[in-house]
Amino acid sequence: MRALLFAPLLMLALAGPAFAEKPMVARKSTAAQIDYSGFRSLADDVAAYRQTRLIDFAQFTAMANTPGVIVLDARSSTNYARGHLKGAINLPFTEFTAESLQAALGDPDVKILIYCNNNFANDRAPVVLKSAPLALNIPTFINLVGYGYRNVYELGEVIDFNDPAVEWVTAP
Repeated sequence: MRALLFAPLLMLALAGPAFAEKPMVARKSTAAQIDYSGFRSLADDVAAYRQTRLIDFAQFTAMANTPGVIVLDARSSTNYARGHLKGAINLPFTEFTAESLQAALGDPDVKILIYCNNNFANDRAPVVLKSAPLALNIPTFINLVGYGYRNVYELGEVIDFNDPAVEWVTAP
């Protein structure tokens, strides 16, 4: 019985180099392209500034109705299509690059209003709550500032998308 258990191991040992582990291919470090320390530094720098840019729903609505102000929905295009604030444009966070932001937002001095799933009390599709420390507003704000868009304001309240004052748009 023991011979049956060890037979496969013996065969591998005798097979030699055919089953040997392949040597690791040298790869470039991601340090130049993925900078966690830089992100932490940026997040720390932005933290106090963000606190001064949290606005209530009345302020958000008044600003949103001002010509030239952009309401940015950084959720997925699927969730945006399923429902969003009236007048919002969509650029999914996963698609943020200098080029895509420039194409969607234009002038870095433009006033931008942001919101995310966690601004809604409904907690159902298309605005299912995320873990509070991982709410999309946080990385959206940090990234916008990091890309040079400093005129950003964030909805700082929880609202109900069924409230007519919210002007929630759903897919036809």
